[in-house]
Amino acid sequence: MATARRFAASDRVTDLVMEDYNILPVLSRFSLPLGFDNKTIGQLCAEAGIDADAFLLIINFLVSGQIDRLPDGMSPMVIVDFLRNSHDYFITYKFPHIRANLLAALDESHSDINPIIVKFYDDYISQVRKHFAYEEDTVFPYIEALTSGKSSEYNIDIFRRHHDEVGDRLAELKNIILRYYTTSMPYRMYDALVDIFNCEEDLESHADIENHILIPLIASMEQRNSADSHL
Repeated sequence: MATARRFAASDRVTDLVMEDYNILPVLSRFSLPLGFDNKTIGQLCAEAGIDADAFLLIINFLVSGQIDRLPDGMSPMVIVDFLRNSHDYFITYKFPHIRANLLAALDESHSDINPIIVKFYDDYISQVRKHFAYEEDTVFPYIEALTSGKSSEYNIDIFRRHHDEVGDRLAELKNIILRYYTTSMPYRMYDALVDIFNCEEDLESHADIENHILIPLIASMEQRNSADSHL
């Protein structure tokens, strides 16, 4: 997914998509409507009420793997809102979609293995829900309070030290199917596998945004607040 190109507010949205179509699910999490016409990224963000600097920070990070710098004065709540939308995307759409494809791909001849695969997947989703719930119930409210100037015993380093990678178990499921599952409907299972591969990469990108954008942004805010309190 990496590319050397860096996008600016003056670039057209369609050029961004044509450069890397994998960015489409990310655009959906910004709630950007389709019908881009020839609008630039800056124009579309302005019409949708989206912080263009935050949009470009995330997009350029995902397509290049690099961050030049975090924009001065950018509210972390912009990133939090994006991550919340991402949680909703995974929970309400992506995970049920993969499960439906997986169920459709299971071969009746494997009545002994099929329930194990489904349970493996369902257990994984339960793990991810807990991971997301911790962020929704603890991390994001802390960031909101910090942004409002409220103090707390919590700090972002607690999150960093316990930030597990939720995509690992999905990789295990993928490998089990690839290595050991035979089927009379390979096209269906191949389709399900593509979904799993895409979701695995998507979750890794989600974690990267938290690790390389959100956590440093909040750590910087905490340091400034600590320095101000000692003046």
